[in-house]
Amino acid sequence: MAAEKVDLLIIGAGWHGLAVAKTYLEVHPDTNLVILDSSESIGGVWCKERLYPGLKSNNLHGTYEFSDFPMDEETFGVSPGQHVPGPVVHKYLLKYAEQHDILRRIRFRWTVNSVERKEDRSWLIRTSKTAEHPENTVEQAQYRAISSPKLVFATGLTSQPFLPTFNGSETFNAPIFHVKDMRRYTDKKAQPGKNVIVLGASKSGYDAVYAHVTAGTTVDWIVRESGSGPVWMAPAYVTPLKQRFEKLVGIRCLTWLNPCIWGDNDGFGKVRRLLHETRVGRWFVDSFWTIITNDVLRLSRYGQHPETAKLTPWTPAFWTACSLSLLNYPTDFFQYVRDGKVKIHVADVVNLSDGTVELSNGDSLHGDALICATGWKHRPAIEFLPSGIGARLGLPHDERRLDDDDQAARVRKADLTVLERLPRLASQPTIGRKQLESLKGNETLAYMQNPYRLYHFMVPPEFINDRSIAFAGAMLSIHTVMCAQVQALWLTAYFSNCLLADLVHLSKQIPLESASTKEVSQLGNRFDMEEVKWEATLHSQFGRWRYPAGHGRRFPDLVFDAVPYLDGLMKDLGLRFRRKGVWWREWFEPYGVGDYKDLVDEWKKVAGT
Repeated sequence: MAAEKVDLLIIGAGWHGLAVAKTYLEVHPDTNLVILDSSESIGGVWCKERLYPGLKSNNLHGTYEFSDFPMDEETFGVSPGQHVPGPVVHKYLLKYAEQHDILRRIRFRWTVNSVERKEDRSWLIRTSKTAEHPENTVEQAQYRAISSPKLVFATGLTSQPFLPTFNGSETFNAPIFHVKDMRRYTDKKAQPGKNVIVLGASKSGYDAVYAHVTAGTTVDWIVRESGSGPVWMAPAYVTPLKQRFEKLVGIRCLTWLNPCIWGDNDGFGKVRRLLHETRVGRWFVDSFWTIITNDVLRLSRYGQHPETAKLTPWTPAFWTACSLSLLNYPTDFFQYVRDGKVKIHVADVVNLSDGTVELSNGDSLHGDALICATGWKHRPAIEFLPSGIGARLGLPHDERRLDDDDQAARVRKADLTVLERLPRLASQPTIGRKQLESLKGNETLAYMQNPYRLYHFMVPPEFINDRSIAFAGAMLSIHTVMCAQVQALWLTAYFSNCLLADLVHLSKQIPLESASTKEVSQLGNRFDMEEVKWEATLHSQFGRWRYPAGHGRRFPDLVFDAVPYLDGLMKDLGLRFRRKGVWWREWFEPYGVGDYKDLVDEWKKVAGT
């Protein structure tokens, strides 16, 4: 069967996939655009089948919505000051897709099996449609090939669950499942008289514990001794000023107090150098982070009970990035621990037997299920062809390459550059080394040595001048929607040869007002490959040094780093990156989605399209 031909194929129907689709269609309304998603419904991590009881966003109302589509209280039932429930996020994204005529372009239950680079620089995507009902056999699945000159991966980093292998798992005789599948099991296991065992102290581990203990189930909670320790959990309002956390990290003057290798994007390089390259400045920065850390510890009250003390994070908040999460529960989470309904065990799992989990400290736990909050496989679970191209696409890999020596030199230079400009990062926490020891023999260790290396966290350096493939949302950030909107516009301009550098280059060739679409596509600016590879390496190595207790070794993990990151994208688009109007608002007022409203129309005027 001949491959179906489309103009733009997007893989993933979550925040980033929808943002790219909406933006690209707004600029190119006649595009034959298709979105593939392996889920049964829209939303990515917020699809209907992943919504377990009590799931809420970390964001409060007003910060988790697109700037051109407000989450009004009448339609969605969420008031200011409330965390957004999972079902509401799902409903919101569904309404958004309907509003912008995207829903009809989405093909659900289609899994991408392989992506192949063709000689004509197009991409051949082989897919299979999963059975609508579990009892259907694999033989009944449908298969289809799609060819596209432009391909965007918008699958994010939390699509493929990582489920550890356990000695004796075949004899456990009870469900063993990842939190991604909790909706399927919760009604059966979250009942009085039951006991579940939760492995992992991430935010999803907290959610799994809370969902079960509030239903009357007792919980044994395992914090891996060989891991990186419990996640930081903060109330919604932090610091003595009682600021909402997701707004605090968007205040420009506070972003200056965060060591960031691309921080100069904001135009305040002198201020940043004073704070991070001088002894007095670093004292001031350390004082700020001490205030944040002590305030979270005080408000969370870890030390008021010997059991809650076991949930005290092992690494200072300074090193954690998006591993710092929020206590977005309607009742006091830690009270269930103090009451003994949740028991904490700091140990590793050594063996499973009939309904029993055996720990490294000699304890044996008996449970009706083992729930694994053990993270995700961050590399797309797709075969990339021809063999070896995955490494060329800037994806985590364990492959040997001909240019390994050149890349190793870039890595060494990047490490020296980071530590020279941000000397505070030289004093690394010890927990990172302990965690690396526990990963010996695991593919994750190889992937840490060759992490995501994408230009602007989106484009594979070796394919930068092809303008044919990109990864949207291959990062974590508290500012999910802001990043989704600006990345979507940047990618639209990039695919259209209409970044500011393209327009400047084109204006030297022919008058812009008379340029045809074909001429624009042929005369776009060519990126300097070495400069692109250097930036991708520098920024990925920065993550390794900045957030060793977060996800920085594997992929971009942005908190206070997000606003200057967006500043850089806005500059590339030729748009105002300081958007507050007056200096005092620019310095002290939090950036939010509203600051990026009408961005596409603003860019169209710059691009003359």
